[in-house]
Amino acid sequence: MLPLMFIDFTLPFTNPVLKFLLILIIILFAPLLLNKIRIPHLLGLIIAGAVIGPFGFNLMERDSSIVLTGTIGLLYIMFLAGLEIDIADFKKNSGRSLIFGLFTFCIPMVLGILASIYLLNFNLLTSILLASMFASHTLITYPIVSKLGITKNQAVTITVGGTMITDTLALLVLTIIVGLSAGSVDNGFWIRLGLSLTLFGAIVLILFPLLGRWFFKRFHDNVSQYIFVLVVVFLGAFLAETAGIEPIIGAFLAGLAMNRLIPRTSPLMNRIEFVGNALFIPFFLIGVGMLIDYRAFFKDFETIKVAIVMTVVATLAKFLAALATQKSFRYTADQRRLIFGLSNAQAAATLAAVMVGYGIVTGHTETGEPIRLLNDSVLNGTILMILITCTIASFATQRGARNIALSTASESSPEAEKNQPAERILIPVGYPATAEELVQLSVTIKSKSNRNGLYALHVVPNAATTGDDADRQGRRVLERAVMTAAATDNEMQELLRYDSDIANAIVSTLHEQKITDLILGLRPEREGEPPVPFPSATIDNVLTQNHITTLIYKPVQPLSTAGRLLVFVPDRAENELGFALWMRRVWNMSRNTHTKVVFYAPLHTLSHIRSIHTRHPIEAEFHEFNDWNDFLILFRDVRANDILLAVLSRKGGPSYHKSMTAVPDYLSKYAPSNSHILLYPLQPCDPRHHDLNNPSLLLP
Repeated sequence: MLPLMFIDFTLPFTNPVLKFLLILIIILFAPLLLNKIRIPHLLGLIIAGAVIGPFGFNLMERDSSIVLTGTIGLLYIMFLAGLEIDIADFKKNSGRSLIFGLFTFCIPMVLGILASIYLLNFNLLTSILLASMFASHTLITYPIVSKLGITKNQAVTITVGGTMITDTLALLVLTIIVGLSAGSVDNGFWIRLGLSLTLFGAIVLILFPLLGRWFFKRFHDNVSQYIFVLVVVFLGAFLAETAGIEPIIGAFLAGLAMNRLIPRTSPLMNRIEFVGNALFIPFFLIGVGMLIDYRAFFKDFETIKVAIVMTVVATLAKFLAALATQKSFRYTADQRRLIFGLSNAQAAATLAAVMVGYGIVTGHTETGEPIRLLNDSVLNGTILMILITCTIASFATQRGARNIALSTASESSPEAEKNQPAERILIPVGYPATAEELVQLSVTIKSKSNRNGLYALHVVPNAATTGDDADRQGRRVLERAVMTAAATDNEMQELLRYDSDIANAIVSTLHEQKITDLILGLRPEREGEPPVPFPSATIDNVLTQNHITTLIYKPVQPLSTAGRLLVFVPDRAENELGFALWMRRVWNMSRNTHTKVVFYAPLHTLSHIRSIHTRHPIEAEFHEFNDWNDFLILFRDVRANDILLAVLSRKGGPSYHKSMTAVPDYLSKYAPSNSHILLYPLQPCDPRHHDLNNPSLLLP
């Protein structure tokens, strides 16, 4: 260790430990200090970067380490946007995303070209390139939306989709301008560009999901899964560069490709968001701030003029695009603010375009100075434009997002939550091999507001005969369950019970803890032993002694790798007291895992499900199926990665059918490689749930 006197404190700092410490201090304190004066934390990091950067106090250089980490942060933002988007809403609103994408591309292009030619006196080629910089934008304020939990809002969905469209078009313009400057735009250029884009899209959107499902099925180590995700992000970005477009498009498409494989309630998703928001994204914002050179605006009037024109035109064009979108789809003023805020920030693609344009030399002056396609005034003006647009975008996004979040909370909370019983989910865990998947299912089906209503139970058969080893093993299993829940930011309570009758212990716990939902699993298969009955005798005993919503889960593959959720619904299922309650569980599974749900039910039952789907849309299909005596015919539709969920009923229930007793055997025999769930709805014997057949319970 070097004494303090030997540490180099000259500016800019070169000591890597000191540099990293300084950045961590900024990430920690800049948002806290600026939030007190209501400056968005994203803007605070940009300002902090300008203060410590080479044009501020020169505490740090924008060296390769800042550029590298900032690049990761930028790709992270785009990847998260693709990862968190609701695929069903994205498909449903693809037309609106296209319209917004064209608005936010065409309006800036037209205004930008006119302003460049008539106000800045640039030639046509320079004007087109400058206008394409106005057309592109970066989702730099997306973390604000994500933090407030409104990423599913339609305004966010169409803006994210439109971002992909406008950035792709803007970067294609950049590619063409570079080709024109080099004189290489011919028929071969267009053929190569079309083929490379097609091949790139096919690899990312088709091959990546197959590769991801294969990896997640075979490797369950947390670190390996996270590193794999980073590989996917950067491979997608690299392939985009290879295809001739910016890496941010590749990162966004990689997020779409992995969307169904990383549930938003999974530990992996929690790690991705945590690392990105804690380190990589702040590094990117600080790096953007380091580019700001305020001195350039005191050198000559031309730089100030260019900066003002660029900033005004870019901001006005994005506002007009947001306004046109609002009027076209009758959105609220807050949704317009959200669209404008998300799409106004200029950063990544803009920087790429200006650096490329600045590097293109179109000639030389008499003194030998290079004549650049984009001159020094445009380069400096771009930096000011980035600062101002990011500032405006941060305030606009924060205001619109906060108002929408408050409005959503006020609409869904008081009365809806007053009528809902407290949600308490019990997961008996007997084996380490199945504990993680059982907990993952509980986290997937629970309501978003339920943070501490999860209970893990382990039953030690007989402490006198099994000794301390059984007790220690039980505590280890409970600890694993608690850690799995904690990795998803959920609190799980441990329950260790001693009882010679496991079924009796579970039923007693149900009453003592006022449990509303029960998730049961099976003993893992062991080599050399007969197959485990599905369901087992213990589970049968539990079923006959309780009447709450019960799920029996047989995991064959990780929940995150599911392709579809096939739900088999019996006749008169809508007459069961717990119909709305189990439907809510299915809805939560679909929303949290981005999994498509395929319902098989009689026509009149499907009409009830469709009515709920109309009010609360998810990605779903509906198929008529009436005869449970012919249940085997359903297996012709089963695919390799489907989860099969059979809605059954206890004997005497409104939807009970004698053929239901054979369903577990059918699932085990004809779909052994698929995960199975048997779902038994709440029965009327439990007076605590007198009003659960209310469709309003589906509200998140």
